[in-house]
Amino acid sequence: MPKAKGKKRRQKFAYGVNRKRLYRSARRRAAPRIECSHIRHAWDATKSVAQNLAEMGLAEDPNKAVPIAKRGLLAEGKKIVRKPYVLNEMEYEASLPEKKSNTLSRDLIDYVRYMIQNHGENYKVSIGCPGARGACSSSPGAAV
Repeated sequence: MPKAKGKKRRQKFAYGVNRKRLYRSARRRAAPRIECSHIRHAWDATKSVAQNLAEMGLAEDPNKAVPIAKRGLLAEGKKIVRKPYVLNEMEYEASLPEKKSNTLSRDLIDYVRYMIQNHGENYKVSIGCPGARGACSSSPGAAV
């Protein structure tokens, strides 16, 4: 099928676009997002992954970080850590106690405590009770 006449136009150069900003934003969008906030804030986009991790005191390759000793042939020089605060913040965050997620919410605990204090083990009366918001609609023979 023939193409519509006049639809093929060449693209014109956009002079008003900042090429440096365009290149940087394209690189930023293409790079993956670093989940760890400490590493993300200390990351230098102009350096390689190996250089960034070495400056933070982190290992790029675990096999090179903790090598297997081969009859005393290991001679490793000290590496300079330029950003030790990243490692310190990560260690502090890891040392914090983990919040227990296997317990009930505070509201639910308060509600159950209220029901047990007011009704004891009379569950049929506690079904009709709206809780701490108002008075319970209990039958005359129920123990309150």
